[in-house]
Amino acid sequence: MARHIKSGDQVIVITGADKGKVGKVLRVLTARDRVVVEGINRVWKHVRPSQRNPQGGRIQKDAPIHLSNVMPLDPSTGKGTRVRFEMKDGVKHRVAVASGTDLGRTGKK
Repeated sequence: MARHIKSGDQVIVITGADKGKVGKVLRVLTARDRVVVEGINRVWKHVRPSQRNPQGGRIQKDAPIHLSNVMPLDPSTGKGTRVRFEMKDGVKHRVAVASGTDLGRTGKK
């Protein structure tokens, strides 16, 4: 099934503690229906000392959030939008429902 979110997209969080924040999608975890968004859902990870991190301590990282809690950002309006899929020249494209703006191809290039 085609996803309405791809890595690299700008998305807005529509629910939860980070509601209203905008960020770039870093990873899409398709098996778990989750996305990792830059600067969203920050958590502390406690790490023990290692060669890579000799000091140890706490680091902040972006945790995944559910796919249904984010919405693609429409580049023409700057607001969240639903996505429709259309065929153009034999290639499937994502299109913003509100404005009709093309959000890019689906699948791998």
